[in-house]
Amino acid sequence: MLTHDLVADRSFFGGLAVQPADALLGLIGLYRADDRPGKMDLGVGMFRDDLGRTPVMRAVKAAEAQLVETQATKSYLGAEGDVRFAELLAEVAFGTGSDRLTGVQTPGGTGALRLGAELIARSRPGATVWIGTPTWPNHAPIFRDAGLAIQTHRFFDVASAAIDFDAMVEDLGEAQAGDVLLLHGCCHNPTGAGFTGAQWWDIARLCESRGLLPFIDLAYQGLGDGLEADAAAMRALLKALPEAVIAYSCDKNFGLYRERVGALWVQSASTEPVRGNLLALARSIWSMPPDHGAAVVRLVLEDPALRADWAAELDAMRARINGLRAALAASHPRLETIAGQRGMFALLPLGPDAVEALRREHGIYMAGNGRINIAGLTLENIPAFIVGVAPYLS
Repeated sequence: MLTHDLVADRSFFGGLAVQPADALLGLIGLYRADDRPGKMDLGVGMFRDDLGRTPVMRAVKAAEAQLVETQATKSYLGAEGDVRFAELLAEVAFGTGSDRLTGVQTPGGTGALRLGAELIARSRPGATVWIGTPTWPNHAPIFRDAGLAIQTHRFFDVASAAIDFDAMVEDLGEAQAGDVLLLHGCCHNPTGAGFTGAQWWDIARLCESRGLLPFIDLAYQGLGDGLEADAAAMRALLKALPEAVIAYSCDKNFGLYRERVGALWVQSASTEPVRGNLLALARSIWSMPPDHGAAVVRLVLEDPALRADWAAELDAMRARINGLRAALAASHPRLETIAGQRGMFALLPLGPDAVEALRREHGIYMAGNGRINIAGLTLENIPAFIVGVAPYLS
């Protein structure tokens, strides 16, 4: 009989390193265990209403009821998922169709990012992806685990709470033809900052002159300035450049967080090879995407009444977020720039010690880098929030 130590030495998985716990998931547990009545959950990136709930949207509820009554089968859809879903969602994202675009359903925006990364790795093994700092923490692991190289460029200056566009362009001067530039289509996570129209055109010219492939992560369409306005920069970029990759999430603007609904589109003249490789990769990763959430989105977008109600509720969600931004900006001079930012997130100039102190002393929970979910606030608790953070906003 082998001894325990010998078995451990021969373990197939013995070479795996212990991974650090996900800090944001840990924050959820700490928040739930906190029994203070005035605690604030500003960590996890989900929309919340005035009562702190993440509601199921009215149009989504109606579509789900329709599915229960009429869906006749749970048979496989295929690696491309719900084709009609992708067609209708393309109308929302791009406005009009294009014979240069090909897209497939994915499990959420994360699945779309990973599928796009795998396609790039298959086409250009070891390609370099340029990512602005800061960004969503999952961006770099997604591309790195697909075998791609990561380079960072400066993007946001925390001290001035503004995009440092000159520094970004300077850093991208080192990018080489065939590199990939990751861009947030709107509502930047974690900063809320956005490029001006002129800066988007400069980015398009930069991509063209240096031979860079833009990879656009569009995860919050409709939660910034509106469905059309939030897609305008991406659409302009697609018109200006021959090729691009677009990852889309329905988790936020349809409130389908648990259903993991997204899509990936690729703009290229080589649509058939691209589509064939997308389907082959999808088949090997998840085989076929889940149906329920995509079917809900399809039903909402097919029905004029449901579509109008969805858009109206999305407008109300956006108005709540932007109203909170305005109130927060008016509450402290150091937070004035938040009013001009968009989306659910803002990045406060707080270090880890301040974040920890706010949690311990005031029950204010936020990500370790100072990112807050604006939608976790209410007009009623903003004064208490300001009392807590003001000493750290020097």
